[in-house]
Amino acid sequence: MIAKFTFNSQYILSELPSQDRDFLENIMVDKKYRKNQPIFTEGTLPSGIFYLQKGKVKKYKMDNDGREQIIYIYNAGEFFGYSSVLSESSYGDTTVAIENALISFITINDFNEILKNSSSFSRLLLKSLSHEFSVLANLMAVLSQRTVRERVALNLLILHDKYKVDDMPNTYISLSRSDLANMAGTVVETLARVLHDFKHDKLIATNGRKIQLLNIESLVQVANFY
Repeated sequence: MIAKFTFNSQYILSELPSQDRDFLENIMVDKKYRKNQPIFTEGTLPSGIFYLQKGKVKKYKMDNDGREQIIYIYNAGEFFGYSSVLSESSYGDTTVAIENALISFITINDFNEILKNSSSFSRLLLKSLSHEFSVLANLMAVLSQRTVRERVALNLLILHDKYKVDDMPNTYISLSRSDLANMAGTVVETLARVLHDFKHDKLIATNGRKIQLLNIESLVQVANFY
């Protein structure tokens, strides 16, 4: 279900031949980003691509009223910023770390080098890029066709998938209410009312900014998505 709404490019490194993977990992330059620190901003020219080693990064555009519309949240293991390099255009959105993050950078020259020499990397990147277009189309359809209640439920399910840790019994979503509202395409006040209703119906539990999903099956029904 959630695969329709996640880029899921984590497979790129794991499916590369060992020689190509070693080359890619050797040319990566790691940099630590603090929470709320921008990685790149809309309208600037790219100098390379990024690979998220640890943490989470939001991708967003500003609407005409100056409000963020979060398009996507990247998770560890995902590449980003490469579509602008491939199209030789400026960034069409802004990315910001939403928690402390470790991000690897690959320069344009190194990126072009591995594209030229590795047919596997080129194929996997094209596959990932094609999937991204499908995901973005699905997310746009949700924003335009679903109610706020449905959008909030769906985004909680998406975030639950991003925040879960395999060896942990419980998953806690730790995202600001403003970011969650921006993901769902609503305002914080409306989001608060929806979360209050979900909590009253025992679909979720909250502890400060943390949200725990208590009844995933019911949230799937609320999201009107199967």
